[in-house]
Amino acid sequence: MRLALVFLVAVGLFLPTVRYSFVQDDRGIIAHSAAAHSVPAAIRAFDQAYWPPPARGGLYRPVTILTYAVDWELSAGASSWFHFVNAVLHGIVCVLVVLVLERWLPSVGAVAAGLVFAVHPVHVEGVASVVSRAELLVAAGLLAAVLAARRGWWVAAVVAATLAMFSKEHGVITGVVIMIDDWLRPAGTRRYPILFYASLAAVTLGYFGVWYAVGRGATADVASPFLGVGASGRLAVALPAILRAARLLVWPLDLSADYTPQVIPAPAAFGVAALVGAVVVLGVLLFALRTRRGAPALCFAAAVAALAYLPTSNLLFASGVVLAERNLYLPVLLVAVLAGMGALVIATRTLSYRRTVAAIAAVVLALSVRSALRLPVWRDNRALLTTTLAEHPESYRAHFSAAAVYAGMGEAAAARREYTVADSLFSRDPQLLAAWAYYLLGVGDTVRVADLVARARALDLRKPIALRASFLLDLRRRDCTRARALADSAQVWDPAEAAWYAAYLRGASGDCVRPSASQKTGVSVRLRGFNSDTR
Repeated sequence: MRLALVFLVAVGLFLPTVRYSFVQDDRGIIAHSAAAHSVPAAIRAFDQAYWPPPARGGLYRPVTILTYAVDWELSAGASSWFHFVNAVLHGIVCVLVVLVLERWLPSVGAVAAGLVFAVHPVHVEGVASVVSRAELLVAAGLLAAVLAARRGWWVAAVVAATLAMFSKEHGVITGVVIMIDDWLRPAGTRRYPILFYASLAAVTLGYFGVWYAVGRGATADVASPFLGVGASGRLAVALPAILRAARLLVWPLDLSADYTPQVIPAPAAFGVAALVGAVVVLGVLLFALRTRRGAPALCFAAAVAALAYLPTSNLLFASGVVLAERNLYLPVLLVAVLAGMGALVIATRTLSYRRTVAAIAAVVLALSVRSALRLPVWRDNRALLTTTLAEHPESYRAHFSAAAVYAGMGEAAAARREYTVADSLFSRDPQLLAAWAYYLLGVGDTVRVADLVARARALDLRKPIALRASFLLDLRRRDCTRARALADSAQVWDPAEAAWYAAYLRGASGDCVRPSASQKTGVSVRLRGFNSDTR
């Protein structure tokens, strides 16, 4: 009964999303990717990066892609089914949360934690955005592996850990989480066998090897605030982002689909927010260590939260995001455990079942209302963009997206205005600068193109769209020598660009024409679009 309650609350909260469409990256990863349209295609894509070409985001998540392919075949590509499966997966994760915590918490505490985990507003992006399914799969695989290991189901635990890893990169923490769970085992229970840990280590190393071979392109996809800065500059942004993440977990009112500058500022030096963020990092680590004996559930939750957030925290290395609510899916476990322990305190002090249930219901209801009010933001791209612009006009990324929308609609004045606003808010995104230059070339305005391209390449010398814009500007100026040299360099840096440059050189006039290697060998070349959003 208790598990059914948690499952139904979790699924029921997100059932309205079945009316929603594919939003943002859902289109590039699912709707426009052949690998996500059939199971055989998904299996053939096991040696391909997560982002389909022409995107260059890299990453490696074959299990996630396989689930999309299954959904596509079952539903003929209906977004409603994808959203329904996400809701069900979220419900399964919440049930697993209860089962894992029942080792340390009485049923009332574990159920309270599971309910808070189910309805926490930070989960809206993690469930309502279809591509955030990777978070759900990692959580399900990780928690299932922990439970299987506790029962001595070693093969099942290794399989679950493997599924978590091949669903998203932070699944590699599964082995460490199992070690921590073993470390927190009750007195009198046996340690897990060495052969089991050796198997987990082998799978983890194997995943790292495959990821490096297939998905390492993600290492070049660095969030714009981290371009050209050292460790101190990276931490000056990362630590305030951690503080913001902690605030979202505890007080999830000011949610956002975007945390790029200036939603989270990108200062050049340490500030007060960075210092407080550092205190949060140290506090979580000390909290995990100090609660091992007195409150092992808190120790476990704190460790999972820290490990799950670490790969995208930008503490050790720069990642492709400053902060994203989907990356807080597992860290919510810490808040959920605190809520569960709070329920136990109420039960102990009041000795009243009704008061305890009332307190739990009040918290769950408040969080559910906040989540339900947030859900419509993810209904479609229009709702997401307009809401972000209204709630966070300081988001340069939102204005950048608005510029692209206006450009596609042919509203030149509005597109120029939004590009200008985006650049005024944050001037160090080479993608923005290059896309702006590309747009101006398309409408025949070359006055600012050279400056924009120069600024973009100063931030990222080999940015493909910046190289394309520079190449097109050279062709417009009839500087064929420079255009051919740039085309040669671009194709050396990224062989996948050869088709695009060859197509343009074929269509150029005069001495700009020169057969490409693919033309010489008779290989057909097709002009392909450019995906400016690779993360």
